[in-house]
Amino acid sequence: MLIPSIDLMDGRIVQLEQGERLRVASDDLEGWIDRFRGFPVVQLVDLDAAKGHGDNAPLVSEICRTLPCQVGGGVRTIERAEALIALGACRVVIGSALYTDGAPDVARAQAFADALGEQAFVAAVDARRGRVVTHGWRGVTRTTPADAVRALSSFAGAFLYTHVDTEGLLSGVDMEAVLAVRAATTKAVIAAGGIRSLDEVHRLDDIGVDAVVGMAIYTGLLDPGAALTARTRTGNGPGGASV
Repeated sequence: MLIPSIDLMDGRIVQLEQGERLRVASDDLEGWIDRFRGFPVVQLVDLDAAKGHGDNAPLVSEICRTLPCQVGGGVRTIERAEALIALGACRVVIGSALYTDGAPDVARAQAFADALGEQAFVAAVDARRGRVVTHGWRGVTRTTPADAVRALSSFAGAFLYTHVDTEGLLSGVDMEAVLAVRAATTKAVIAAGGIRSLDEVHRLDDIGVDAVVGMAIYTGLLDPGAALTARTRTGNGPGGASV
């Protein structure tokens, strides 16, 4: 299943290369919301909150009232996660807060699971060069994505694996890396990073992995409507990332 991505920064929808270089900026919030109607879930990321530069709470609330969203960006505390649920998020994506001294913190994971419930808790596993990275991808750990997923599988309802090496570059999905994560858990897996075609979305679906797509949609390389039409025509229901 394709999961469209909406990234917010300075009150606009944006797309960044490698989390830094601005490639796309749009003020057409309503237009993009209309294009994403009908999808079982949309990923919504508040980049300002993630970077500690304020937040886009009014926009997050507006979008969550219209679309079913899993929301992330700067979720460091249980209070922040609960606030996003209160704004209308179906699920919350939590990343850096799940790691202490470079290793998965199962006590923290248990606390988030207790507060949110397993099904509303998506654990983010971001990786560069085969190791988990945290805090805006600047903190490098010795933990592999598969090891992180195994350690956190008892708590999260789903895992969002981002292949940072290819994020925003439209260079294609790293299937080997995604397969390693898929093999590490029976929970739902969502992949992001470099996905550029509907064929890749289908290949991921074949191994039971959903696909977050941003840059390819906003640059016109991939038509989200075609993905939605194909899903409706084949009768395939939502994948592991259904809400």
